[in-house]
Formats: sequence, C-alpha cells, structure tokens
Amino acid sequence: MSAGFRISPALWERIHYFASFPQTGVSLQQMVLFGQHPSQGTLLKASQFLSEELPVRLAHRVKELDALPCNLSDMPSIRKVKDWYAHSFEELINFPPLALSPSARQSLNALLGSSPSTSEAAAIGRPCDPFLPPSIPNPALSHDQMDADDMGAWAFGGGGANGPYGEGVPYRTADREDGSGKDKGTAGSWKNGGSFTSVRNGGIRLRAPIERRYYAHAPSHLYPPEVHDYNARFTRVLEAIKRRHDPTVATIAQGVLEWQRTRDIKPGSGVGIGGAGATNGGGEVQAWLDRFYMSRIGIRFLIGQHVALNSQQPHKDYVGIICTQANVHDIVQEAIENARFVCEEHYALLRGPPVQLICPRNLTFAYIPGHLSHIVFELLKNSLRAVVERFGADAEDKGVGYPPIKVIVVEGSEDITIKISDEGGGIPRRAVPLVWTYMYTTMGGQSIDQDYHAGDFEAPMAGFGYGLPLSRLYARYFGGDLRLISMDGFGTDVYIHLNKLSSSREPLP
Repeated sequence: MSAGFRISPALWERIHYFASFPQTGVSLQQMVLFGQHPSQGTLLKASQFLSEELPVRLAHRVKELDALPCNLSDMPSIRKVKDWYAHSFEELINFPPLALSPSARQSLNALLGSSPSTSEAAAIGRPCDPFLPPSIPNPALSHDQMDADDMGAWAFGGGGANGPYGEGVPYRTADREDGSGKDKGTAGSWKNGGSFTSVRNGGIRLRAPIERRYYAHAPSHLYPPEVHDYNARFTRVLEAIKRRHDPTVATIAQGVLEWQRTRDIKPGSGVGIGGAGATNGGGEVQAWLDRFYMSRIGIRFLIGQHVALNSQQPHKDYVGIICTQANVHDIVQEAIENARFVCEEHYALLRGPPVQLICPRNLTFAYIPGHLSHIVFELLKNSLRAVVERFGADAEDKGVGYPPIKVIVVEGSEDITIKISDEGGGIPRRAVPLVWTYMYTTMGGQSIDQDYHAGDFEAPMAGFGYGLPLSRLYARYFGGDLRLISMDGFGTDVYIHLNKLSSSREPLP
C-alpha cells in the first residue's frame, strides 16, 4: 500500500493549502442526473470535479489526523491511515490534466458545431469551447455560499501557475476588504492572470472557484481518444485509492484500541470511558470519529459512483451505484435473511428468532441499496442477539420459542420510516447514550488485533462497538436519521428515517 511513504515538507504545505478551502456537498438528485448512458464529455466534467473536490476532502482529513486530541495522533495505526490519505492526496494533485492536440481540438469543434454567439460568450465571461459545454451550477450550494451579492468579475484560470484546479475552472476576482480591488496579501490567495482571487465573506475566506460544477450534460458525440484515455486513467487512479483505503475503518478502530491501552481504559467501555467512569477525552474522540467516518462515507461514495459510471454495464434501474427504483421490501428481506443466518451460525441454532416484515411490496425510491442493507442488517443483528440472550439459545428445545422481531415500513410525505421492534429486554436508561459511542459493547471475547488489516469489519454477531454509530452515519448521509427508544425490561424500538426526496446534500464535516 503506502509502505515507506513519508509526507515531505512540500507536500505538507500543499495539504494545508487545500485544507484551507471548504468542501462541496453533492446531493443524490445530482448523482441521478447522469442517467444510464452518460457521454464521455459528461464523465470528463465529473472527473474534473472530483480531481478538484477529492484533494480538498483528503487534505482536511490529513490535517485533522495530525492534530487529534489526547495524543491519539501518535498511535501507529493512526499514523498509517494519515499516510494513506496523504499518499492519495499526492496522487490526485499530481494527476496530469487533459491535453488535447490541436488536431483533436479542431476535429471536436467541427463535430460539435460552431462556437457560441458573442452574447453567449459574454454571459459566461469567455469564449466557450464547444468540447467542454457550459455546465449547470451546483444546486447543493446556497446563494450565500455563492456570494451572489459580491460585485466580482469572472475569470478563468489556465492551470499550472494559475491555480491547483487546472484549465477551464472558473475563478472570481472579488472586491478586497478595503474596497480598493487590490489584494492585501491574504494567505492562500490564488493568482490568476496577474490578479489575486481571494474571496472573503464576513471575514471568512470562501473557496474559489465559488460556483462549483459536478453534473454537466454534454452531447453524445464521438469524443477524441484523449478524452477516453483521460477518463480511463482517472478511473484507474480512483480504483487504486479505494483499494488503499479499504481497511481504514478497522485500522482506525485498532488505533483507538492502542490509545485506550495507553490510558488504561477498559476495552468495550466506549471511547474515553475509564474504569471508574471518568472521561479521558472521550467526547473529543467521539466527535472526531463521527466527522472522520462521515467524511469517509462521502469520499468512498463519490469514488464508487464515478468508477461505476465509467466501468459498469448500463442497467435500467441503476445510475452508477444508485438504484433509481430501490425496492425497500426486497432490500430489507435480504438483510433479514443475512442477519438470521449470522445469528444461527453464531449461536449454533437450528432456527433463529422469527422476523416479521410488514412492508408494501411495491415501495420504491432512489437510494443506495448497499447503505440501506448495511443499516438494517446491523440493527437486526442487535435485535436477534438481544432476543436469543434473553430467552436462551435452547429456548426452542424447551418449547418456549422466541417472540418475533417486527419490521414495519411506512411511507410518509417526506420520509420512508423503518421501525424494528424486539422483545430482547431493552437497555437501561443510563446506558442508552453509550450505545452511540464507538468501541462500546456488552459482548466480550471479540478482537480486531489479528486481522484488522484485511478490510472493513465483516459480519461477526457483535463485539466491536461500531454497528450503531456507523449505521446512524449512513442514515444521516443523505438526510435521514436513526433513533432508538428502549423499554428496560421488555425490548427496544429503533426507527430508521430515510429521506425519500433525495434533495439533501452531504452533511460534510
């Protein structure tokens, strides 16, 4: 992977520079706009967006990994993950931009027709290159973020010395704080054609370019080999980055375990909870883990979606990894079968607790099946385990039987809600906040030391303390949520709220 990789001072400078700009959220609606047959021009625009956006996201994580509270940054596993992120950052910022030969540019211009009119060119601030058609603004950005009231002129960078984002990326020359139009030497300002483009709003420097672009419809003409080659090479780089980061969840968990051992924190008690109940920086570590894993979900989703658009065969119900007609009944039913199988294997049961599914068979919406399946699977494992341990693994032999776990799915005006109810005895009220903390578990005997580098957690019955907090992040990623209500002595109800409107942008940390 990144064996022998070291972050040089020059690379650190680049990381801090990119980390000084905010990230740009993408909504599920924007993802679906690509359709089943995106043209090479549309994929090119998406590649260019990711080549800008991913380094910013990675830089934020590297900077944070280097300054974690309570000496967590010093743990070997945390340093390993930091090097992975820095290595991927370096690969992306050094990825060669698209280079069109004069003949290819000329032939493509002839294919796509004449150049835009003078008025059209004036509207976008430059002569429009037909081979890169104007894209629609990113609707995930609010008008405040676009700084619409700022009287600025648009300019376009030429790549290289003009900024880190390459040719054809819009920059904006903003009024300076003193109203003179001259830059005051703000740290991190970008030079473009002799003028600096540091944009300030209320004293906070916003990211330039201001108006971001992700989806841009491009005509389905025959694109030159250079465009195909650029898209293919960029996709291969993203695949390699995704593979490098496969073990991140488990490696971070190993790093937290290493940190807990240095502070004599009892394993399984949650991050930062000592033997006497004292907190040892756990609140800060918990908040960081939420930010880090939410960012990881977003990065892997953007990469997975782009790789799928470029490499998978078209399917009538899929745009990349997004299913535009995700059938909730089928996804939940599969998660039920998988969870019961794991339960029966773990407890050596002939037949595990029954699960009743109450859900319309034709309920569909646009979502990522993998996300929904992961959430339901993790929650069902908890319910199955609670029921088996309350009534005993030999309940069927005694003729007692297990009470059924009920999964009820309903569609509202904005959300699809899934309720999972069990009679597993519930959770004491004092312990309810702990179930959302990482590394908290009531099951002993589990360890991630031996094979944590193999990849993300597979499917043990329980024991790592990651199921609930990670499931909540997956639910929140596109505007949903996860809530838990427990009746101590009887059972627990968990509510999964999914935003069916698909309009929420990513909750970027």
